[in-house]
Amino acid sequence: MLDHTTKIRVRYADTDQMQFVYNGKYSEYFEIGRTEMMRSIGLPYQTMEANGFMLPLLELRVYYKNPAYYDDLLEIRAFVKELPVLRIHIDYEIFRTDKKIIIAEGYTEHVFINKESKRAVRPPDFFMNAIKPYYLANLK
Repeated sequence: MLDHTTKIRVRYADTDQMQFVYNGKYSEYFEIGRTEMMRSIGLPYQTMEANGFMLPLLELRVYYKNPAYYDDLLEIRAFVKELPVLRIHIDYEIFRTDKKIIIAEGYTEHVFINKESKRAVRPPDFFMNAIKPYYLANLK
């Protein structure tokens, strides 16, 4: 399974009048987790685009569990349980690092598209070659 954790610190600008992280920020936190997960396997998003592919968002779901506050250190865990076929489903868990308190969890679904035609395509070979070793290791 492809699994990566990224740490971030909550900025003052991320909070609302109640001093909680504003609910709309969690989609940004998911994006940080997703892009850092891809970077960790040698596929920064610009590599996808340079090779003629994009990954638009189809669906986003966030389950809010506990509030996060200014200056909290958070861990964003992004993971892909199954190899993608047409879509890629990415799960997320956000924890406060000091007490391992769950802040939010959710998922995003993306589809691979050809950058020029904007049509859905299967995951490109270079992407599958980068991700497959994480699943083959679990089969042993």
